Formats: sequence, C-alpha cells, structure tokens
Amino acid sequence: MRPASLQARLAIAVGLLVTVLWIAAASFTAWRQRLQMDAMFDASLQETAHRVLPLVVSDILSRGDLVTGTQRVPAVRPHDDSFSYIVRDDKGSILMISHGADPGLFPAWDGIGFRSTQALRLYNDAALQGTVRISVAEPMVHRKRMAFEVRMGLLAPIALVLPLTLAGIAGLIRYGFAPLRQFRLRLARRGAADLTPVDASALPAEVQPLAETLNALLTRLDDAFQAERSFAANAAHELRTPLAGAIAQAQRLRAETTDPAVIARASDIETVLKRLTRLSEGLMSLARAEGGRLRRDTVQDLRPVVRIVTEDAMRLAGGAGVTMDLPEGPVLSDLDPDLFGILVRNLVSNALRYGTEVRLRLEPGLVRVENDCEPLPPEVLARIGARFERAPSALRGGAGLGLAIVQTILTRAGGTLLLSSPLPGQSRGFAAEARFAARQQA
Repeated sequence: MRPASLQARLAIAVGLLVTVLWIAAASFTAWRQRLQMDAMFDASLQETAHRVLPLVVSDILSRGDLVTGTQRVPAVRPHDDSFSYIVRDDKGSILMISHGADPGLFPAWDGIGFRSTQALRLYNDAALQGTVRISVAEPMVHRKRMAFEVRMGLLAPIALVLPLTLAGIAGLIRYGFAPLRQFRLRLARRGAADLTPVDASALPAEVQPLAETLNALLTRLDDAFQAERSFAANAAHELRTPLAGAIAQAQRLRAETTDPAVIARASDIETVLKRLTRLSEGLMSLARAEGGRLRRDTVQDLRPVVRIVTEDAMRLAGGAGVTMDLPEGPVLSDLDPDLFGILVRNLVSNALRYGTEVRLRLEPGLVRVENDCEPLPPEVLARIGARFERAPSALRGGAGLGLAIVQTILTRAGGTLLLSSPLPGQSRGFAAEARFAARQQA
C-alpha cells in the first residue's frame, strides 16, 4: 500500500479548513444581515404606520363621522406592494384598506406592537383613544426572498473563489515542499558508490535534523566501505610478495628434483599459488573500481590505453592474438585511464581465457569484446556477471571477478554491461559489450 502524501494531506486539511471557515463566516454574516434586515423592515413598518395613521385620522375627522364605511385607497399606478395596511375601529369594522390588501389575511386586533403570522409580519398602532386602529403588514415571503438573495450574494462567490483558493493553497504547499523534492532528487541521482553528504542548506528548519542524521549515516557508511576496500586492497597488496616468493620456491623445487611425484606436487602448488595471485590482483582491481575517482577534469584519447592493455593481456596469455578494431580518429573521454584500462584488461583477459578468435571494437561510449566458444546457457549467462561466478569450462584459472569488476566500473560511470551468447547470426560465441556515457569534449 502506497503511503499517504504529506503534501496531499496538508493541502486537503488546509483546503477543508478554509472551506469550512468560509462557509461558516458567510453563514454567520448572512444571519447577521437577516437580523439587521428584520430590524430595518420592522422600522419601516412602524414608520409607515406612524405616517399613515395621522392621515387616516385627519380624513376621518374631516368627514365628521368615525364610521363611514370601508374606503379603499386606489393605486396611483400598477405596482407590487411591499407593505399593505388596514384601518379598523374599536368594534373591528374596516374603515380604510390599502390597494392590494387582503382583509382575510389580517388577524384580529390584539394590541399595539409587532406581530407575526405565517404569511405576514405586522405592526399595530392606534389613535383617538383606541377608536382608530391601523395594522401595517409586510409579506413574509418578501423577507425570505431578500434573505435568500443575501445568502446567495455571500455564498455564490465561493463557487468561483474557493477552487482558486484551493489551487493557490496546493501551489503554495508544493512550493514549500520544493526543497524536499530537490533533496530527494539529489539523493536519488547518487550512484551506489557515492556516499558523500547531500547538500541540505535549502531545507526548512523542521527537516534539517532529519537531513543531518541522514548525512551522518552516509558518512558512517562511507567510512565503513572505505575501511573494507582498504583492507581488501592492502591485504591483496601485501600478499603479492610472499606469493611471488612461494611461486619461485615451488619452481626451484621442481627444477632441483628428479622425483616425478615431487615435480607433480610442485607444479600443483605453483598452479594454486598463481590462482591465488590472480585472485589478489582481482581484489585489488575491484577495490580500485569501487573507490577510485572515475572521471577526470580533462579528456584524453582512449585508443592508446586499449592498445597497451590488450597487448599486455596477449603477452600474459602466451601470445594469443586479439583483433583490434580501433577508429582512425581519437576517442576522447574524461574516464580515468587506469580504471578504463582495468575494464578493458578484464574483458580481454576473460575472452582469452575462455575462448579463441578474440575481437575488440572501440567506439565513443562503447567497448565490445567477442570470442569464439561454446554458447552459454541462458541461466549461466544471467549470473555470470556476479562476483566469483565463472563459466563452466575446462579452463578454471579465473577467479570469477573479471566481469564483476567491469560491472562495478560501469555502474559508477552510469553505464551498462550487456552479455550475449551465442553471437548474433551464429550458433557459437560470447560477447561482452560495455556501454558508458562518453562525455566527450572537442
């Protein structure tokens, strides 16, 4: 199961918090606006009653009788009434009614003040010692419509602004996590042999202790690997002199005796000592491949390195031939020539040890060595590049480190080792192709 992303969790949490707070603030504002509108509309109801009632009383007094029948106030022009009113006497008879008012909706008089029904919000007032009573009403649907418009005015922008806000939050969080991503990418680009501390100066203060702990761990691992490589290289180096002396003693013993059994035993001892010498040399090469500086600040032609190393490998193999296909122009590269020489030496020596008709081809970023031999089974080909793995052959003189050393150098150089058997279009043969980033300079 893939672990949850801290960036995604923060973005979701902050986005939800902003959304909830925004909706809560808009709802609270709408509620406050509703209270203020109710107070304003109530004040308008009361003001209307205070303005209309004196006019009604004046009209009634001018007629000289309080009870003269119902009088409906005509409309000056067609319009929707927000307010309507009805004037009654103390016996409940309607004296005057506004345009559009429905007397059936007005409740019975129950005193001066504000009242509410399901359909109306009313204000009652009276004059002439209660003999003239007015009820001014406003439809509740009018207030509800106004409250709805206020809520929509507050909440509608959320539909547009909230996605932009969430996108902005996600962008800001991603920007804040950028140093962590860069730190991870720098760490991911490291090769297996690069254990130097990773630059953590741009990381936030909260993550600095974690980065410092990781760098301390890398330093300790590098020290441990350096100690291991130094031990292998020093041990192999120190063994060279006693092994050479032991080989010389075995050869001298074989030369000074005429006993066939002793001669055979001395030859066996010399063979084992020579194998041990090759093993120590392989360990030294492996230690250099793992710990040496792979690239230089300058470039040089790789052709002389290939030529010298190949000729030396042929001499050690008893004069066996290697067909070299080298380009006419220089093959420039910043690879360390000593480590590149180790790579070529192991490829050529491996081909001479286990096959015949060895061919070498050099191109920018590529070294290919082929030899004629029995084809290797796929399961053998899959593991032959591992340490101390050797091809099944009567010639068991190798230590099983040649291709492992080549693989180590190529891994540090960002390259690959491709092994194939049989050769393309043939039923026999073996090919090792080393590909690496040439990084050529003119």
